[in-house]
Order: sequence, then structure tokens, then C-alpha cells
Amino acid sequence: MPSCVLAYSGGLDTSVILGWLQDEGYDVHCVYVDLGQPCEDREAILKKAHTCGAKSARIVDVQEELCRDFAFPVMQWQARYEGVYLLGTSIARPLISKICLQVAREVGADAYAHGATGKGNDQCRFQLAAEALEPGVKIIAPWRIEKYRALFPGRTEMIAYCAEKNIPVKASVSKPYSSDENCLHISYEAGVLEDPKVTGVEVPEFGMTVSPQQAPDQIEYVTIGFEKGVPTTLNGTKVSALQMVLGLNQIGGRNGVGRLDMIENRFVGMKSRGVYEAPGMTLLYEAHRYIEQLTLDRDLLHLRDRLSPEIAEMVYYGFWYTAKMDALMAFNQQTQSVVTGEVKLGLYKGNIMVCSRTSPNSLYDDKIASMEAGGSYNQTDAEGFLRIMGLPGRVQGRVRSRPY
Repeated sequence: MPSCVLAYSGGLDTSVILGWLQDEGYDVHCVYVDLGQPCEDREAILKKAHTCGAKSARIVDVQEELCRDFAFPVMQWQARYEGVYLLGTSIARPLISKICLQVAREVGADAYAHGATGKGNDQCRFQLAAEALEPGVKIIAPWRIEKYRALFPGRTEMIAYCAEKNIPVKASVSKPYSSDENCLHISYEAGVLEDPKVTGVEVPEFGMTVSPQQAPDQIEYVTIGFEKGVPTTLNGTKVSALQMVLGLNQIGGRNGVGRLDMIENRFVGMKSRGVYEAPGMTLLYEAHRYIEQLTLDRDLLHLRDRLSPEIAEMVYYGFWYTAKMDALMAFNQQTQSVVTGEVKLGLYKGNIMVCSRTSPNSLYDDKIASMEAGGSYNQTDAEGFLRIMGLPGRVQGRVRSRPY
């Protein structure tokens, strides 16, 4: 009998897919990849998978790896998709595929199945990552299979199928939007949010942040320390990658930091509307940038910033395991080798203010930069510098005069 690994959450969609895969003749190994998503009882999810006929079921906790090896390198690139999105969902998908393939190799499964729809970005991220790691892998994406969609055109048919198969599901009234959560962020989309005239930050029941209006009326200060671009200390205490993110989620969240409403361009070609909250990662991006301003020279910083959209696009599309990404991450390691220091931020009603920044590798020299006399900068030198810089413009101006 053929077998497959299923990326399993225990919700309605993957519960139906588990049953359908068995109907199609597969032994199914369920893998719950723990990214910090909230659920009532992880052990109950495993028990449900076994009760519903799974050949095996397991939980794999990857929260530390997600923060350390995926989110932090992307943050070091200051990568934001289309200038704003911190890629909280995108970052997690190649890790899910990696874990599922590791389990597939262990149990000898023939295929890898997931519940991503045929319209979104996640199907791309899952498949591109899986095929890069295991070029011959068979991908089963039920929502791209016409026979499956004919059986389950909507929630009513899925709930009826579960009742017929005695699959326990909570058939509650669905929210007017969908959400996806991990330890990095929460995304909200679909339903009423598909109308761009609707104010996005007024619809969701936000899980990580209070609104800026409800945030405290006084500034809260937070200090973040970096070693070679990696955030390592929070308010003077050394913490793990996950502890850093969770701690900053609490601090940023209670101060209304990290909400975003955007219309984005999906990899599959359509525009979609997403509302996001990522308080901890928002603070890390800001703090990291302030240390870079001290420690990276102009030309290197500007080159990195020109390349940063490439990283954001590759992560968003799903091209994590590629030669191009490997090369850019190697560049990133060299770039970050001097990004060490400490930043103090002030948080007030959704705003982030830098209060102080220090680094043993600081390139800032107040004696040179000062408007006062002294230091090693001689203003007279600027005369020749500007004559040379202005030479092309002067030549062009003589040949092709500009009206003014």
C-alpha cells in the first residue's frame, strides 16, 4: 500500500484530507509541525489523528529553529516584501517541508501531502522547498485535484463527510476572515477583508497586539543586544532566539507595535489583501537597523539594501533552498560579522523611538562629524572633491544646456 506524510493541523481541512487520502488507498503519517500556533491541546490532535486511522502521528517542535535559522537571517537582510511585509508566514513554509520530508524518509513514505489551496502562495512554498530537497518527491495537493474539489466544494460537504466518517470536528460558525499564526506573527485575510474599503485594523480580533489607542499612556523602554547581527540579550539578560521573539511579542504587543494592512502581489499573479501583526519582529528589524547604522560603511550598507528586495521576493515566492539564496546568505554572514552592539528603544502607542545605541565596532566619529572646528576632516578638501564630482555635469551643461 502506498504511504504519504501529511502536514497535519487537526482542523477541518486536514481532517478531511486525512480521511480522503485513506479512501484513495494511502497509509498516512501525520506530522504536526509546531511553529507556536495556538491550539487547545496538541496531544488531543495526535490522539485524533490516530483515532481517524493515521498510520502514525507526531509533533515536531521547531519554534527555536524557525526563529534562529529562518527568521533572524531574513531580519538581518532587512527584507520586507513590497517594502512592508515581514514574511512571517512565508518564512515558516520551507521549514515545514523540510520536517515532513525528514519524517517521510524515516517512515519510508512515497509522497508528501499538504492542505494549501490552489490559489495561494503556500502551495508554491511547500512544493518548491520539497522538490529542492527531494527532487523526486511526489506532491499531493488535494485542492489542486478536480476530483477532490468536486467532493468538497464547501464547508457543508466537508462537515457532512466528517460526520459520515465519525471524524470529530468543531463545526462552529466561521469567523468573517481566516487567520494563520505562528510565534513570529499572525496574518488575517479573506472574508470581509477582501473588500479594500473595509478598514483592516478594525476587523480582526488581534491576538498579539492592543490597538495604539489602547496602549499605555507612558513610554516603555526596551534594550536589545546584538552579536554579529544576532539578537542575544533582552533588557540585559541573555536569551534564546525563541525567548527573544516571545519576550518582544509581549513588550511590543502591549504597546500597540507591529500592525500592518496591505494589498500585496501574490506569486500566482493575483492581488490579495492581508492584515498582519508582528510586534517582536518589528522591534528586531528596527533595533538591528540602528546597530547597522553605526557599524556598516556606506557602500556595503547601500549594496545590501539594493539586494534586500531580492531576498524578500525569494522568501515570499518559496525559493529558500536555492544556490542564489545560499550565496546571498554567505554574503550576509560576512556583512553581519561587525553588527554587534546594544540599542535602547522607547515604545509609545505604536511608535518606536531610538533612545541610545552603542557598538564596539562603531564607525561613527563625533570629532569628524562635529560642526565645530577640529578633527581630521578639512573642509577645504571639499573644494577639489566637488570640482571633480561636478565635472561631468559641467561638460554636459556646456554641450546641452538645460532650461531653468
